[in-house]
Amino acid sequence: MNILEQCQIWHENDEYNKIIEAIEALPSNERTPELDSELARAYNNLASTEDRSLFKKAIALLKPHEEYFKGDHFWNFRIGYAYYYLDQEYNALPYFEQALAARPNDEDTLAFIRSCRKCLTMPRFRKNFSQRTAECWQAFIEGEAELRSLMDVRNRDEVSEQLMEKCHAILSLAFEDIAFELGFNGKQYELILSPEGNFSTLFKLVYFKRQAPSLPQWNIWVGRQASNGFALRYEDIQISADDVQVWINVTDKRKIDLTLYCEALVKLLEADEGRAWWFLSVLTDQTLGEINAMMLIDEFEVIGKPKAEAAHSLAKLPDLLTEKGFDLQFSAEAYLERSYIGYQLDPDNDMKADWRMDIYVGSTRCPNLINEYLNHEHQTMDAFHKDGAVPGFFCYSLDAFNDAPKNAVLDFRDMIEAAILKSAGEHAVTFTGGATGIYCGYLDFIAWDLPAVLDAAQAEFEASPISWANFHVYRRDAQTISLVDKEKADEDSAPTSSKLLS
Repeated sequence: MNILEQCQIWHENDEYNKIIEAIEALPSNERTPELDSELARAYNNLASTEDRSLFKKAIALLKPHEEYFKGDHFWNFRIGYAYYYLDQEYNALPYFEQALAARPNDEDTLAFIRSCRKCLTMPRFRKNFSQRTAECWQAFIEGEAELRSLMDVRNRDEVSEQLMEKCHAILSLAFEDIAFELGFNGKQYELILSPEGNFSTLFKLVYFKRQAPSLPQWNIWVGRQASNGFALRYEDIQISADDVQVWINVTDKRKIDLTLYCEALVKLLEADEGRAWWFLSVLTDQTLGEINAMMLIDEFEVIGKPKAEAAHSLAKLPDLLTEKGFDLQFSAEAYLERSYIGYQLDPDNDMKADWRMDIYVGSTRCPNLINEYLNHEHQTMDAFHKDGAVPGFFCYSLDAFNDAPKNAVLDFRDMIEAAILKSAGEHAVTFTGGATGIYCGYLDFIAWDLPAVLDAAQAEFEASPISWANFHVYRRDAQTISLVDKEKADEDSAPTSSKLLS
């Protein structure tokens, strides 16, 4: 009997730990793709929804063999299963569909496909982002003394790995992926949460910071803060902002284009352009502050030879921009508040077109969601979904405003937004904009606690003069959830959102 046959017996007896122990004890050169797949199955079966790490281990085992197992039912089912129980139905669905193609009419696979599609239409999480945030901050309260003691060690290098692992374990209770730094400014300890240049990520980080408990010994920052004297080491060379030349172009949009040159990084630029770009972008973030850099920099170019015209030192960039009238004092919160942009579209007159196709004017502070929805994409939607947050919109009839004053539609939208916020609470929702179409009005938001938001919205729309209202996520191929439909008064009333989420 070979080890795969023995694993099958253990599997039938629910002895998953024996499978794990046997396969993990093998030398790496004896681990075949089939054994890795078997080990992943054991992790999947042993895992619980409270211990997400085992599902992640299963994915890490399966993913390297994707080409090897192409078209294989079991491999696709196993990786889909792991993603599903991580609340990443958008990742799970394609694998379940491939599993079904390999074994048509398989009932287990069909059941998971139906559940994935339902959850992508009406997301349901074992813990939503509001709950995950509360749990994370509680863990931070319980563990921050240990973090501080590790940061106080005289030789930080000796404990840096332990320190980062401890903090990462805490933050991972809220975030699937999180970039962070720890520091001490001489008076307070600092936890710095970086969006890594992704504007949409700021919404999660700002929300997370706002829910922070009182921590007198800590500063919580969103975005790397500007610092003097910051340096990075490349091989045996220490590089600071003084070692980087920069050329500045102020654009018509009151943004800047930067061109950077660093003699010490020329060889790295030739060998690994991405790493050289990272070095200089981090130095720029530390010089300007990460939020200022995100707000102001439009184009960022790294060159291998200096320009003929005179350059400035990167270290002088903040002073130069201040002299040009730029404000470098914005926080991440302020950046989000001032980020509304207006847009106009050519509306589609077809009443059967997808939602939002009838829009002719709107405003948003998260344009990625709008653009991706219009282009049948959902990367930003997926990034929120994996952390238990749901970007979506309400669409509702405008029939009640046919004879109303011009501003009545906007006033109604403002009233609904304020009422939902008051009822659901700021911990449940962040509103991101709205739009007016030929047939419908739209109110855009990110739900941190979707059931609370839908319950509040349903009550407010029911009490309003509009005849119907729906909820829809930013996925073009998702179905629509009816919240209110007064046009069908003779039928049963629309189910409450809590029933829809059951």
